[in-house]
Amino acid sequence: MRNLLFVIFIISFSCNATSKHNLGLNLETGKVYFQNYSMETKISQEIQGQNIDMNMTAKSKIRYTVLQKGNGYYEMEVKYDNLIMEMQTPYGPMEFNSEKNDPNDIFSRILSSMIKHSFEIKMNFNGTISEVKNIDKLFESVFEEFPNLPEMQKAQVETQLLNAYGEKAFKGNFEMVTAIFPDSEVSVNESWENQIQLEAGMSAKMNNKYTLTEYTKDYAVISGNSVTETADKDAYIPVNGMPTRYDLSGTMISTIKIDSNTGWTIEANINQDIGGNVEIKDNPNLPGGMIIPMKMKNSMVILDK
Repeated sequence: MRNLLFVIFIISFSCNATSKHNLGLNLETGKVYFQNYSMETKISQEIQGQNIDMNMTAKSKIRYTVLQKGNGYYEMEVKYDNLIMEMQTPYGPMEFNSEKNDPNDIFSRILSSMIKHSFEIKMNFNGTISEVKNIDKLFESVFEEFPNLPEMQKAQVETQLLNAYGEKAFKGNFEMVTAIFPDSEVSVNESWENQIQLEAGMSAKMNNKYTLTEYTKDYAVISGNSVTETADKDAYIPVNGMPTRYDLSGTMISTIKIDSNTGWTIEANINQDIGGNVEIKDNPNLPGGMIIPMKMKNSMVILDK
């Protein structure tokens, strides 16, 4: 009898280990899904022989309303519920919060204005975003509320907002935790690869290898190992009015727990280590230019509530 039970256990275990699972998004029209972001960043730079460290915390809660389901994609409305940015710099602490009520804090007032508006995305079943719509109108509506903002300050704030929340930045940050699904069914311990493009001030490519490490009727766990590097190391882009190029690379380790039925992220833990040089080209504002060694560590937690 014990031998029979042992054989049944072995057969059952073998079937579970080799069964295939279809991973992807299976969302419900009209339903609202949430992503609650919390990211801590530690940046260490060496400028003219002096080490300058800075710690930043960025938090946001985003709601996604599924407007309709198409052939392989979803049309979704996206809206920020809150936005928080905190920084510890050599010049002292700084905090910006969409919930803050301070008429003298322009950046917090701009974040507060952003949560009043929405934009739309077209998200594919595999977690990639094929289109971001009306996010430019969001920023236009925000700045209409500040007609007396000086043009120079407006340009600086707009650049900061685009780098943090613009179309390219949103797409890259979102796909980091959603563009994780394989093209075909996979079994536990099976791996697959893909590549995504990141845009947040600079252009970078991320090569990812994912593995399905656990699967139950309620949730699945996907583990990722990624390598990131600057997409075009010779390209100079304007940063604070000065031509700047990035030569950065690094790794990312991710553990993403998704709902087995919907594919939506329940919890994600992501850790990045990035390092290299930032070069500012010779220009009237900085004769002779400058090369800045940089190290950056990002720690991100994403929850569905």
